[in-house]
Amino acid sequence: MTTSSPVIQAKNVWKIFGPSPEKYLSGMTPGRSFDDIRADGYIAGVRDVSIEVARGEMLVIMGLSGSGKSTLVRCFSRLHDITGGTIEVDGQDIMSMNERELIDMRRNKMGMVFQSFGLLPHRTVLDNVAFPLEMRGQDKHARRERALEVIELVGLNGREDYFPRELSGGQQQRVGIARSLAIEPDIWFLDEPFSALDPLIRREMQDEFLRLQEMLGKTIVFITHDFDEALRLADRIAIMKDGAVEQCDTPDKIVMNPATEYVAKFTEEIDKARVVHARGLATPLNGAAIEGAAIDGNATIHELARILVNDTREILPVADKQGEIMGVMQRQAALDVLLGGA
Repeated sequence: MTTSSPVIQAKNVWKIFGPSPEKYLSGMTPGRSFDDIRADGYIAGVRDVSIEVARGEMLVIMGLSGSGKSTLVRCFSRLHDITGGTIEVDGQDIMSMNERELIDMRRNKMGMVFQSFGLLPHRTVLDNVAFPLEMRGQDKHARRERALEVIELVGLNGREDYFPRELSGGQQQRVGIARSLAIEPDIWFLDEPFSALDPLIRREMQDEFLRLQEMLGKTIVFITHDFDEALRLADRIAIMKDGAVEQCDTPDKIVMNPATEYVAKFTEEIDKARVVHARGLATPLNGAAIEGAAIDGNATIHELARILVNDTREILPVADKQGEIMGVMQRQAALDVLLGGA
């Protein structure tokens, strides 16, 4: 993940469904709950959400069915007009865009993948992937060349002339991913793309997805209701309930320090040692003396188990991807995570 200025910036966003949502919101008393609003005859799909997505970040939005996660992402792309607040994409207020500007933004800046594959059954893999380029008006040679590139990228070379009915579920989902990548989007929205797949194929698709993100460095908003999937994929996780964001933080911090009782319920069955990384326990050097070899900050505490048990140092230096010392970790704190201590 990069740390540049946000690509998506949402401030105090509301999306209310009902007969006169704008009028209702303008007259609403502060602090009304989801149930209070529902009792008034309205549904708060998104409740006062403020969140940013950095360039190159993978933000996973998760929650149970009806929590508002899909509604929020549809607000990001203005598939839903918001009732209140602001959303900026690359510094542009999307609610101020006219129809032409909005279509241009979606066609050239955003890629979308949904749970339903949405493939055209009468078109081959190649023609399905090239379809958004055709809608752009690109010539046949250019769109074929680009489609072949992304088909190879998702591991479907050799199946260009297959029809969707001749592919497995995982292969069909790869076609959907390739189609969204064909336009080279800056921002990638994925709404539960793997939830219809069986567990083995789902795991393979997660591996493939992580490989693609390592190569492409897209800004991604990924929706899931599966906490294990969120932990595996996310730079940060936003957990939603009743249209509001309960907590938005790194997987390490959510697992170690859940902000609410609701978030704690998601984390209580998680093996923290398989989620928490050394970097998540690292603190600044502050003049601490460093002795011996550093440990990999990107390794989980589970992966470091043998080192932690055998190393007698009380303080362990922690290194980043480039091998630079980023801080120090208390060995006892890591052992507490590993062994379930306080």
